[in-house]
Amino acid sequence: MNNTRLPPGQTLTAKWPVLDLGDQPNITLKDWRLTVAGRVETPIDWDWETFLAQPQETISNDIHCVTRWSRLDNTWEGVTARHLLSVIRPRTDARFLIFHGHDGYTTNVPLEHFDRPGSLLAHTWEGQPIGREHGGPVRPIIPSLYLWKSAKWMKHITVTDQDVPGYWETRGYHDVGDPWKEERFG
Repeated sequence: MNNTRLPPGQTLTAKWPVLDLGDQPNITLKDWRLTVAGRVETPIDWDWETFLAQPQETISNDIHCVTRWSRLDNTWEGVTARHLLSVIRPRTDARFLIFHGHDGYTTNVPLEHFDRPGSLLAHTWEGQPIGREHGGPVRPIIPSLYLWKSAKWMKHITVTDQDVPGYWETRGYHDVGDPWKEERFG
């Protein structure tokens, strides 16, 4: 199938496969918090109500996994990356975001990729809250990168001027992870 939305080496799927490190933390909405710190003018500490009080947008985009599957036309709801960036105001030397999950997972994302249309902190997928198995209650969705860069069970973002490889990057995965360039492994 010749689909201009399908990166090289990918196969379409109708399902959203579940992949994780073997731990699926159960984070209640009462206990969920998002903190952002580092090279920012305004660090934040949001609880669930504060997160939902931010402008919410519905976005449709495609997701691509390094394990060679892609799912097209996913509908998400959440806070756009651009809104978050407008609140935290990264300093001029900020270049990377390090996403931290409740399961101990980390991943590094170039700021330029997070700051693209379609990137968001999602809480809803296909009209339903993102399930625990897919990293709910909130996970970033960064459609310009393979899905391992969209950390599940997100709790903290460190904004930094230095690239700090995360869990998979220290195990040989590519530092950036652009599916259109097939940046699977370093």
